[in-house]
Amino acid sequence: MALKVALQMDPIGSVNINGDSTFRIGLEAQARGHSLFYYTPDRLAFVEGRVIARGWPIELRREQGNHVSYGPETEVDLAEFDVVWLRQDPPFDMGYITTTHLLEMIHPRTLVVNDPFWVRNSPEKLLVLSFPDLTPPTAIARDLATIRAFKARHGDIILKPLYGNGGAGVFRLDPNDRNLASLHELFTSMSREPMIVQKFLPDVAKGDKRVILVDGEPVGAINRVPQAGETRSNMHVGGRPEKIGLTERDLEICARIGPVLREKGQVFVGIDVIGTWLTEINVTSPTGIQELERFDGTNAAAKIWEAIEAKRRG
Repeated sequence: MALKVALQMDPIGSVNINGDSTFRIGLEAQARGHSLFYYTPDRLAFVEGRVIARGWPIELRREQGNHVSYGPETEVDLAEFDVVWLRQDPPFDMGYITTTHLLEMIHPRTLVVNDPFWVRNSPEKLLVLSFPDLTPPTAIARDLATIRAFKARHGDIILKPLYGNGGAGVFRLDPNDRNLASLHELFTSMSREPMIVQKFLPDVAKGDKRVILVDGEPVGAINRVPQAGETRSNMHVGGRPEKIGLTERDLEICARIGPVLREKGQVFVGIDVIGTWLTEINVTSPTGIQELERFDGTNAAAKIWEAIEAKRRG
């Protein structure tokens, strides 16, 4: 089954070919005989009833500095493709949300991965609110008094942007910290959005586990360990990936959320687990499959394409 595949993503010329999940997904697509077309989100448009994109046919190779070849720039009708990947990184702003509305117009006749309706309605730090017994104490608030009361109850907290990514803007405020009002002032001056506040989990020193799920089923995990003196474990800010297995608690969490993800068309998902607590469900642009493949030999990209091909056959 040869599929026509479009990759909607950030500039492909600058990706880390040894870490980028979209690049690995593209390589696997080629190996399975699928053709690739690439465009950036700013080149997506709705014109007179059609959802179109301007971009390039591409070929990928694992060759640093020479990892992509471009065909001629062209305009395509995305309704003529079999699969479109929604893979640009957040921020999850109105620009991002608009792309989900446009792609929803061609889905599911063209299979958009992940399902854009549920990507829009299930952002990483909000979908977890449906599972309060699996998550640490959490608040979503913009009001300073509410956040102060939460901190008074829990003492040691994490404060971060609700729609951020990659560890940017994440602050730990311990019981002795005096910066809450200043940080609140900073956040509210930059955005009209609420913030997310969670009880600090000391187990983060041992790592923040990224569990990869494909069509609702766990396929493996990597551990991301923060640098000394750092609270954030994201690889974007220097977290160190390590080999790790799945615990009974991890499997329990996956058994609870997996059917929901599958029902919502979230084929490729990365959840974050600290200690025994679920902290995020990443559906927009999860990472980690290349590290998992290096550590465990698990080809998550192949499992992802097997799930997609089954949906296309069905």
